[in-house]
Amino acid sequence: MPLFVSPFAQLDLLRQPEQRNDPLQAFDAADEYLLAHLHAQGLTADSRVLLLNDGFGALACALAPHAVVASSGDSFLGALALGKNLARNGLAADAVRFVPASQAAQGPFDWVLIRVPKTLALLEEQLIRLHGQLAPGAKVVAAGMVKHLPRAAGDLLEKYIGPVQASLAEKKARLLLATPQAKPAPRSPYPTRYRLDSPPLELLNHANVFCREGLDIGTRAFLPLLPGNLGHARVADLGCGNGVLAIASALANPEAEYLLVDESFMAVQSAEENWRAALGARPVEVRAADGLAGQVPASLDLVLCNPPFHQQQVVGDFLAWRMFQQAHAALVRGGELWIVGNRHLGYHAKLKRLFREVSQVGANPKFVVLRARKG
Repeated sequence: MPLFVSPFAQLDLLRQPEQRNDPLQAFDAADEYLLAHLHAQGLTADSRVLLLNDGFGALACALAPHAVVASSGDSFLGALALGKNLARNGLAADAVRFVPASQAAQGPFDWVLIRVPKTLALLEEQLIRLHGQLAPGAKVVAAGMVKHLPRAAGDLLEKYIGPVQASLAEKKARLLLATPQAKPAPRSPYPTRYRLDSPPLELLNHANVFCREGLDIGTRAFLPLLPGNLGHARVADLGCGNGVLAIASALANPEAEYLLVDESFMAVQSAEENWRAALGARPVEVRAADGLAGQVPASLDLVLCNPPFHQQQVVGDFLAWRMFQQAHAALVRGGELWIVGNRHLGYHAKLKRLFREVSQVGANPKFVVLRARKG
């Protein structure tokens, strides 16, 4: 893999999860552009820098020896990559303070460098939280590849920070430079809520939750087909989002035990709050994690999953395949993985490479619900 070269450092960086012969890099031209701009502006050792959505830690690792750096994002895999990349480049584990997006980073900050996320609601919530956290004379700079940089990102910066100037494009990347202005304290529109009729639930959704405004159509197809009569089964909702699959299953299976796991900190925050609202003090484990990577082998009876088909702007089934492998390892013999997926993704064939039995539980013109049984 090529080194990440900037005026601050030359770094050897990994993405997460690691893939053999991964053609993708842990950085891009927008990271390079941001650091070149920062270097030209000047940075001192006591400069307080906040990084938002620094994918795999490229910005943090470059700046850690040169400033006081805090990094905040919504990806557990991103946080994992940051830790690994600090160590890989001889930097101390505490050289960067990481703040999950489910919490607010505490300033004041002299610089805020933002990688514009795919979900603009996340950007909006992050900008709202900057109110009162900027030092006098602070500078706020957002960056992205031009093809992933919508006009609405600049509008949000102008609304919550101040006037925005767009840079010229370099290597298909662009910067948005915002000049902070005094503004009244904004009121966040997040979390949002929506209601389900069956089961009757109100679900809360923090800013970066998938399908925040309503139930996604894959889950809608899955809910009526969830397995019942689970008894004391140990059940995991893998990639739980707001927790709806686990909560619906738990309401129908009062003796089952549940684990809810997602790599999004805001999803985990939403799932935990929704579980408490629906099920009170009923015991549950909810965690942000790299899927079931740390799960004890053969410790689960059932895994429910609506797998993602993208990581940030990268589309593919590598995350789903990894989740299937993790589920297979975590299930007892005879345990089952139930998934919903788009028909065209061909999950049936992929599951057959891992599981003894694979059958279709239900389908509509767009989605299939599959059951895979471990031999």
